[in-house]
Amino acid sequence: MNNIPNTKVSTLPLEGERGGGLLSPEQISLLQSLLAAAHHIVITCHRGPDGDAIGSTTALASWLHRRYPDAEIHIIAPNIFPDFLKWIPGAEDILVYEGHEADVCPIVEAADLIIMCDHGELKRMASLGDVIRPLLPIGSGEKGKVRCIMIDHHLDPEPDIADLVISHPELSSTCEVLMRVILELDSPPALLTQSEATSLYTGMMTDTGAFTYASNRPEIFELISILLSYGIDKDKIYRNIFFTYSPNRMKLMGYMLYMKLDVWKKAHTAIMTFTNAERRRFGVLNGDTEGLVNMPLQILGVKLSIFLREDTEHPCIRVSLRSVDDFPCNEMAAEFFGGGGHKNAAGGEVWGTMDEAVALVKKAVQKYMSYLKEGNIK
Repeated sequence: MNNIPNTKVSTLPLEGERGGGLLSPEQISLLQSLLAAAHHIVITCHRGPDGDAIGSTTALASWLHRRYPDAEIHIIAPNIFPDFLKWIPGAEDILVYEGHEADVCPIVEAADLIIMCDHGELKRMASLGDVIRPLLPIGSGEKGKVRCIMIDHHLDPEPDIADLVISHPELSSTCEVLMRVILELDSPPALLTQSEATSLYTGMMTDTGAFTYASNRPEIFELISILLSYGIDKDKIYRNIFFTYSPNRMKLMGYMLYMKLDVWKKAHTAIMTFTNAERRRFGVLNGDTEGLVNMPLQILGVKLSIFLREDTEHPCIRVSLRSVDDFPCNEMAAEFFGGGGHKNAAGGEVWGTMDEAVALVKKAVQKYMSYLKEGNIK
């Protein structure tokens, strides 16, 4: 098993240079051999795919198609993804597992290489992970039926599930990790296509809140400069993500802010809840609730925003956490909601009622009150 240490990257390899990269020569050799030997590649992402998940998988699939034209390549998402991401080049070819199990399972079982993008744990694939787990040599140290590569940027990847783990939590997004890998493997002039550059930029932009957090390193903007050189329209990408909501989404925003926003002033915390009855009332489309959790952070003094919504498919409450400054959303998500993520953006779930979820949130906020009160709020 070859795990890549989470070393700080201080220089960006430009124009195919090898210095300052993420991979050692041995890891580059292993990655190349795994890809070259594969005939049936399955690329996966986490449940509830976001822009980084869709961006990284579509960019990788396209790049692999060009580099290994004889390989059969499929992207499989555990469940449906938001409508506002369906314009991303290659998204139309993504297979959805939930609801299509009979069609997708044979494709997974025929794979000789699985590439996990934007998730470091099989459980983040929900029921799709249960299909993949028996195919991997987890914990055995032996070669399994399927080889596995992980490309991710989340903390604490699950041990011993991949032949090669490329996991760098200090980087902004999985798309940034993937782009750096491509820069190390490929040579000018045809490193990327315009469509691949569009996918990569989308993932980097969405996973940093349009570069408002996790994006202070100069190297990120060097990467953006490279992507712009492929003729991407970053302004149009922004509009495609943030300016495509339905009229009902705008009405929902007003309702949520006026009727559902609860600010716990002493805890510097805001919470909103959203039920399936409200979903039906407003005719909410897939993705219409995206970004609502970020809005309370615009309130002076609010350091933590929590959004609870009833799941449409399972009897549970989905939990989204966003924060500013040094509040550790990922730690709260892991401790109380069985989830994880990043310092300022994380999520999890509560299997129970909305009242039970709110009660658990109150316990979590009380436990983390010292973080919420200390230091400057903004």
